[in-house]
Amino acid sequence: MSSRPDIIDLALAEDVGAGDVTVRHFTDAARRGVAVIVAREAGVLAGADVAAEVFRRVDATLDVACPREDGAELRPGDEVLRVHGALGSLLTGERTALNFLQRLSGVATLTRRYVEAIAGTGCRLLDTRKTTPGFRLLEKAAVRAGGGTNHRLGLHDMVMVKDNHLAGGLTGPALAAGVAAARAAGLRVEVEADTVEQALAFFAIPGIDVVLLDNMPVAEMRRAVAARPAGVQLEASGGITLANIREVAGTGVDFVSIGALTHSARALDLSLELTADA
Repeated sequence: MSSRPDIIDLALAEDVGAGDVTVRHFTDAARRGVAVIVAREAGVLAGADVAAEVFRRVDATLDVACPREDGAELRPGDEVLRVHGALGSLLTGERTALNFLQRLSGVATLTRRYVEAIAGTGCRLLDTRKTTPGFRLLEKAAVRAGGGTNHRLGLHDMVMVKDNHLAGGLTGPALAAGVAAARAAGLRVEVEADTVEQALAFFAIPGIDVVLLDNMPVAEMRRAVAARPAGVQLEASGGITLANIREVAGTGVDFVSIGALTHSARALDLSLELTADA
């Protein structure tokens, strides 16, 4: 097992450092209390288990309860997490726990809005690799909590030939050979097309699983959908927002990928309320 600190350890080391000096000098070590994290606005919960683990890492004696699971709809005033124990430990863990919860719940909330926008079309919403460094597993879990589907995790688990790969001199025969080799290695293969004509050329190459229609007008997407062979899926990406995603999904593409799910999600408004035991 790796001895490398995980994301929670790194976050606590960043915030707590050698110790919480405010707690050290201004908190009664023997005093106990209850901390409750509540929603201040409507949204979708994600990261509750991560926030709970933050408090446990700060103080293993804390009693942590999560009344709601990730994916739950939140209304203002809903309780997200309840922690009982030493006041100093509750205060030390507060900001790190909230940072995880607010960020991940923001991703889940934005994802849910996009998922609801394409409900009934048969099209699935994908995330991308445009994630916060170090947070990829957590943010992709938040996308799932919001009802989205994860695309590839990284460069290692799926082939995706983009325009910059093609610009590097990858010719038709070389591309076909690469596709065959990747499929022989058990890898799923996706290729990016900037035009319908390019998509049609990719349709003729055996072994391509998905063709990405990048920044194409809706009319061109429909042409690609009508021409695709059996067994090839289509993904639309680029310039897609909540205002136009339903129209894009209605073209018949299988997937729509949105980088904004993880790179532009606004943190959900949550707060911690602390009460000292009598």
